Amino acid sequence: MNNSGLGQKIYSFLWSAYERYLRTPERSLNKAYDAALKIKKIENEHFNGNKIDSNSTVYSSSVIDYFEADLKKELKIIRMRLTEFRASRYFLSEPNQKAIRKLGIESLDPSIILEKLRFIDGVIAKYNNLDEEIIPQNRVAKPIDVPAKSIVIQQPRQPDILRKKVDNVPKGKTDTTGVLPRSIFNTINRLQAELDPQAEENVVQNFRTAQKRTIISVRFILLLIIVPILTHQLSKAFLVGPIIDHVREPEQAVVFLNEEMEEEALLELQRFEEKIKFENLLTNASPPIENIEIQLREKAEEIAGEFRRESANALKNVFADILSVVAFVFLLLMSKREIAVLKGFFDNIVYGLSDSAKAFIIILFTDIFVGFHSPHGWEVILEGVSRHWGLPANHDFIFLFIATFPVILDTIFKYWIFRYLNRISPSAVATYRNMNE
Repeated sequence: MNNSGLGQKIYSFLWSAYERYLRTPERSLNKAYDAALKIKKIENEHFNGNKIDSNSTVYSSSVIDYFEADLKKELKIIRMRLTEFRASRYFLSEPNQKAIRKLGIESLDPSIILEKLRFIDGVIAKYNNLDEEIIPQNRVAKPIDVPAKSIVIQQPRQPDILRKKVDNVPKGKTDTTGVLPRSIFNTINRLQAELDPQAEENVVQNFRTAQKRTIISVRFILLLIIVPILTHQLSKAFLVGPIIDHVREPEQAVVFLNEEMEEEALLELQRFEEKIKFENLLTNASPPIENIEIQLREKAEEIAGEFRRESANALKNVFADILSVVAFVFLLLMSKREIAVLKGFFDNIVYGLSDSAKAFIIILFTDIFVGFHSPHGWEVILEGVSRHWGLPANHDFIFLFIATFPVILDTIFKYWIFRYLNRISPSAVATYRNMNE
């Protein structure tokens, strides 16, 4: 009777889940439409029906940031729900359509679907260039007060194709030699920029854009760190852990996952036995052999319980780490815009450093990961990872890894220095060589 009741509950749960799956297109479209309505409401109430403009002078920067946060959230919802809408309509086959009619699920009228999609497209079309306002663009900056040779250094992300096009432009003698010194033209350009009536507005706008890039980059870095850690801890505590504890009965579970655990347990038990004998010799006591065996048995059971928990924890770590990697990859796939902003953020930081700072960072990283003392660090890391997953530390694999991977990293570092850094900042390369010698 209990089995039939449990089977009925499982059947009801699966049937409700299937019904929810059949309603996915309608539900996804409605959520995307609701998000578009929220954006339209903000436009009507605060921007006179126009788009949410980050350069508006009506509101302060804090208010603009508040509106933009809501805008980005709703735009992300719209993109996700429209993707879900398209995918769910693609996978709904003819049997699914029959099931929809059998269940009496009313499908949306095609005219209503088209009307909602037009409304959504009309709302999000205003913000197609939202990423371009934040993501740094590859533009050729006009020289202001910097010598012409240093312009290439300050534009590290300028594409090679653009450079080739600029280089292929036919230059006259005036362009190559110059009638007047180049510094005079730089001074004139600087005066033009300072006398521009929109200079203050441009400075404020550039500051706001840089502030947005910094906020997005720092927040995304924190998400890349926090999301995998939270996924690991929560899945281990509430999903993976209970399942493994239920499937793997503690009393009948295997005590040791590998020989190293067994050797460690035997060594601990042997030390405990020697400790008992040593204490008895100090007190001149001669307890019965039965008492010693009882103490050893209790200690063996205690050690077995500890290693059972350690083995179970290692299994939980494997599945929890897989879920953490899935969450991390999903976050990367859903954050292409943030990745582009983060790349520009790191470029500005790295290439904005002084030559000595660049050389110091390169030497620090190369010495840590590919230097003379790096094999000891790699050995500790690999043994820690093996213990984390309950695997035996294969020393042959560790030695092979240490003999190959740091060499590959060293080659990549040297290639990057030769191919990119030497072209972008040759003075930093010269400083690096002098410091390294």
